[in-house]
Amino acid sequence: SIMFLVGLSGGIASGKSTVVAVLRELGCAVIDADLIAREVVQPHSKAHQQILQYFGTEILLENGEINREALGNIIFSQPEKRRLLNSITHPEILKEMLKQILKYFVLGYRYVILDIPLLFETRGLTKFMKYTVLVYCDPPAQRARLMRRNGLDAAAADARISSQIPLEEKLQWATHVIDNSGDRESTRRQVLRLHARLEDSLDFLWARLAAGAAVAGLGGLVFLLLRHLIS
Repeated sequence: SIMFLVGLSGGIASGKSTVVAVLRELGCAVIDADLIAREVVQPHSKAHQQILQYFGTEILLENGEINREALGNIIFSQPEKRRLLNSITHPEILKEMLKQILKYFVLGYRYVILDIPLLFETRGLTKFMKYTVLVYCDPPAQRARLMRRNGLDAAAADARISSQIPLEEKLQWATHVIDNSGDRESTRRQVLRLHARLEDSLDFLWARLAAGAAVAGLGGLVFLLLRHLIS
């Protein structure tokens, strides 16, 4: 059995969740990195204890969960704190993603889509992906969506957007682009085309690979994970 990984990303308010919803509807295995990121910091987790140790109890909500907004404000303005938080959470997120990838592999899925908001910012992960998909939205539409969705004024929306690598720049790195600047129907058609490409993608090169070599991508991910855990 052969398996490959597909990375999916998009800027803030680019409409990635619409694309994910269609892919799930088509029966794709989608692993949500944001959801995992929330789960690995739940109370009683290893990451939760470490975050408390470094950031103090003032970032807790009354129910003991981490106040993501308070923590977000701290790391937004202090890069060294952001790096510290990443060094606590990333190995845990990676471990959980790997567990889910292996689960789908065992279930016989031929590819898994990894929904990673900052895929292009953390360039290390892209080399494990056979394809990378960018959900694109033109800047004015992205800004308008973000203001509407989060109730932000223009300056706050711009600050959020400019904290990420511009979508224009990410365009050159992605192997596939879904332009979500138009209506839902146009986006849906593009997702259906992408899905057909992924289904056809077990081209003859892959078909000739031995199953052992086919999980080389997974092997690389396992290696990366081990290196994280040891260092």
